[in-house]
Amino acid sequence: MPATPALAVNKRVLAADERIAEVLFGLIMVLTFTGSLSIADAGRDDIRAMLIGAIGCNVAWGVIDGVLYLMGCLAERGRDLSTYRAVREAANPRQAHRLIADALPPILASALEPDALEQIRQRLTRLPQPPDRARLSASDWRGAFGVFLLVFLSTFPVAVPFMVMQNVRGAVRASNLVAIVMLFAAGIAYGQIVGRTPLAFGAGMVALGGVLVGLTITLGG
Repeated sequence: MPATPALAVNKRVLAADERIAEVLFGLIMVLTFTGSLSIADAGRDDIRAMLIGAIGCNVAWGVIDGVLYLMGCLAERGRDLSTYRAVREAANPRQAHRLIADALPPILASALEPDALEQIRQRLTRLPQPPDRARLSASDWRGAFGVFLLVFLSTFPVAVPFMVMQNVRGAVRASNLVAIVMLFAAGIAYGQIVGRTPLAFGAGMVALGGVLVGLTITLGG
């Protein structure tokens, strides 16, 4: 049976705020490794061990985040399917209207007149019978892979200085500079999304990243 249109509409693989959150998470994870490196005592073996640990940690967390993303997608599709069935089986149009409005963002639901809600209800009742259970789509799997890549690839810009520079002190400084630039760029992007001052959010993201990294190191993360 073909998927019903009500359930076949796919959201974008990852929204902009989700991409920023994943990059921030990956950055914090790798910075907990680079930040704990002793400049005075570290040798090439220590750097190699740090890089292996940082990359391995982000691979593991990328996989975990991808699995959690799939679980969230399946739960969302399950809720959508339950709402779809409830609307079709509602005892009266008013009950169906309430279910439809509850499934929409409040600002959109408040703008819909009863006639518009009734048109949605009628269209849903004319659609084919809904599937028995929620299923993951190809878009969901692409999203999970995107989550993994964002967490994993965010390791490399911060780790590259340790791969190409022999001087540990210089590598640490270059790595920290790269991390600051990435955090600042993420903050600017997030500020644009929420409609706030981008530069202020860029500076705030750098400060927040530093606090979170310090907290993670302090707590043994």
